[in-house]
Amino acid sequence: MAQYMKGKVIALAGPRKASDMAKLVEKMGGTPVLRPAQGTVFLDDEALRESITAWVSEPPAWNVFTTGIGFEAIMAAAEQMEVSDRLLEIIEGTPIAARGYKTVNALKKHGLVPVVRDDDGSTAGLIRSFESHDLTEKRVMLQLHGESAPKLVSWLQERGAEIVQILPYKHIPPEEQDLELLMNEIIEGKVDAVAFTSAPQFRFLSEFARSQGKFEELVQAFSGKVTAAAVGKVTAQGLREEGIEVKVVPEEERMGSMMVELGRYFAGASISS
Repeated sequence: MAQYMKGKVIALAGPRKASDMAKLVEKMGGTPVLRPAQGTVFLDDEALRESITAWVSEPPAWNVFTTGIGFEAIMAAAEQMEVSDRLLEIIEGTPIAARGYKTVNALKKHGLVPVVRDDDGSTAGLIRSFESHDLTEKRVMLQLHGESAPKLVSWLQERGAEIVQILPYKHIPPEEQDLELLMNEIIEGKVDAVAFTSAPQFRFLSEFARSQGKFEELVQAFSGKVTAAAVGKVTAQGLREEGIEVKVVPEEERMGSMMVELGRYFAGASISS
C-alpha cells in the first residue's frame, strides 16, 4: 500500500475497530494514536420498553427512523415483549420517513418501505424530502440512536408536529483526561488529522472544549493544520453544524474507506504543495 501518510500522526477518536484502522494507518506509513472521544454505548432496555408500550397504546401519525441499528433494537425488544406483530402492524399502517441507506435496508427486511427518505444520507436531506408533507398537530415518533438531533427536532417543531423521541441506545461520556489530551494535541498541532466515526465523538470533545474555554481554538485548529475526517455524511454534518471544516468524507460509509480517502487527501495535498 502506498505510503500516503508517511510522517503523519492520525488520532483515532472511535473505540470501535480502532486497531483495524491503526493497522491501515501504519500500512500507509503514518503513526496512529488512539484517542477515544466516545465512552460506552449500551442498549437502554428499560427506556426502550417504556417507549414501545407508549407506541403501541397510542400510535403516531408518522414514524421517523434515523438508524438501522436503532430500528433493529426496537424490533428485538418488541419481540421479547411479544408485541412485535402489533408494532409492525402499526408501522405498516403509518407513513414512514427514513434517513440513510442502512436504515432503509433494515426496514426492507421487515417489508417496510418509507414514503419519505433523504436524498444524500444526511438529516438535511431528510428535511428536504419532508418539506411537502403537512405535520401540523401530527404525533411523530422519532427514533434516534442515542443522542438528540436538535436540527431535526427543531424543524419538526416548527412544522407543528408533536414529537415523541425514542433513543434505544445511551452514550456514556469518555474520561475527561482522554478528551483533554486529544483537545490539546489538536490545538497544539501535534496530530495531523482526527478520524471521527460518529457524531457523538465530536459532541463530547466540543462540550469539553467549551467547558475549558478553548472551543474557538479547536475550530481554528481544524481550519488550519489539522484535518478532520468523518466516516460518513451524518458524522460530517454533526461537525459542520459546529463550524468545523471537514475535509475528508468517503463516498462509501466505511472506516477503511475513510482511511484510504484520508491517505489520498494527504497525497493530493503533498503534490499541490
